[in-house]
Amino acid sequence: MTAVGADDDANDAKAGAQRLDKWLWFARVAKTRTLSAAVISEGKVRVNGVKVIKPAHTVKTGDTVTVVMRQRMRILKVAGIGVRRGSAEVAALLFEDLSPAPQPKTGAGAEGEAHAVAGQRQPGSGRPTKRERREMERFKFRTT
Repeated sequence: MTAVGADDDANDAKAGAQRLDKWLWFARVAKTRTLSAAVISEGKVRVNGVKVIKPAHTVKTGDTVTVVMRQRMRILKVAGIGVRRGSAEVAALLFEDLSPAPQPKTGAGAEGEAHAVAGQRQPGSGRPTKRERREMERFKFRTT
């Protein structure tokens, strides 16, 4: 006896098409299938340049999937349809990454130096140091 969704997976693989949320999960673009469905519903995924908001949208070999997650845009060309979620090596065979290389960080934040403008901090840079707090206070209460 087979599981309820096992026949669907086999039929999808034979047809060369698969649900978008499932493909994103199999390709390890999203950590969970629920997360991949949420990203699609938020409108952060495009298939062949068309915005998709339904997780059940089907993708097939040759489609181009554009995903925006964690402040990064990835452009993936579907190279295969998965039968199950496997290792990272297996997932890498499901797509061809067409994304541009990320730009190297430049400026004061890259070397860990103090920021050029007092009171401005990079998101995710942690708590301000004592020196930075004093600079922010001086900036806030500065008289012209």
